[in-house]
Amino acid sequence: MLGTNANALGIIFPNNYDGLIPELTNERLMASVPFGSRYRMIDFVLSSMVNCGIDNITVLVRENYFSLLDHLGAGREWDLTRKNGGLNIFPPFAQKNQGIYGGRIGMIDSILGFLKSQKEKYVVMSDTNLALNFDFEDILAEHIKNGADVTIAYTKEELPESVMKTDDLKKAMYYTLDLDGNAVKKININPQDKGVQNFSMNIYVIERELLIELINRAFIAGGVYFERDILGAQVDTLKICGYEYTDYVARISSLKSYFDENMRLLEDENLEALFDKSPIYTKIRDDNPTRYVNGASAKNVMVADGCVIEGEIENCILFRGVKVGKGAKVKNAILMQDTVIEDGVDAEYIITDKKVHITADKELKGTDSFPVFIAKRQVV
Repeated sequence: MLGTNANALGIIFPNNYDGLIPELTNERLMASVPFGSRYRMIDFVLSSMVNCGIDNITVLVRENYFSLLDHLGAGREWDLTRKNGGLNIFPPFAQKNQGIYGGRIGMIDSILGFLKSQKEKYVVMSDTNLALNFDFEDILAEHIKNGADVTIAYTKEELPESVMKTDDLKKAMYYTLDLDGNAVKKININPQDKGVQNFSMNIYVIERELLIELINRAFIAGGVYFERDILGAQVDTLKICGYEYTDYVARISSLKSYFDENMRLLEDENLEALFDKSPIYTKIRDDNPTRYVNGASAKNVMVADGCVIEGEIENCILFRGVKVGKGAKVKNAILMQDTVIEDGVDAEYIITDKKVHITADKELKGTDSFPVFIAKRQVV
């Protein structure tokens, strides 16, 4: 831990964008989707906050959060087991007359009492569909230097087709920014524009007392979405600034993008860009080192601990406890925790969820544009 003091508290929204990858969020939320051989998606933004000295972090869960609670525990791996501050997880129904949150405004309104009792001057907020190593100290410094009311982080990139073609955009709203210098002049909601856009990362910096005031007014007026009902509606009265993020980021917007972003980590420059700037912490699982049995072959792979490899693996991401049997050939695959591949299996372009069992001599072939997904605990 870097041990600096950012004078900010963090709020993380782990359920937003669950609808973009329903295959992986049927029994979990976006925040606990496995990524990069041993991590969960929340590890990246949570570690980034901790590395920048933010030690008071709230996670506002909505549904399917058992796996996230199991992963985070008391926050020990992130040094967040503290008497004051630390890791706070707020489920729905935590307070009397509280229902399931409809949007960011309702979620924040549910913890207004908590926010009022805190001492930090600033609040940083983020979703968990991004794997990145974010410098929150830098965006805070820019926010203060600009005298901004709100700062929004964005990347310059084309909008993914998977986002624009989502069946129910209300469940996965996305935003682009019209900028004059670094001043946000308009927030576009679910645009269909082609070409490079200022694509919001849904990472925000705002003063805590201003956030409380804005949420109070918006909630009373029936507002639901922070971006639409607060920022977009007051873009002429609030000083909203953009902060361009130019470092490595993996944005998960579909099962295909999930596959592609994992596979990008097999290239050294991408792996270094994501992990070398500052450490990414995750839940510890005590396990044996991975064992490669005589005759095994491994080419261009990322393999976690606890695996046993007897066959051939190439261009693969293996999570903890995976077993690949003798004579099996696995190529261009993501095998999640405790997957078992028996002898003689021939598999290519597949994604297995946790504890999948593929029996002997099976042949499974997806394609680069359509990897085959096998759901959790399935036996093939």
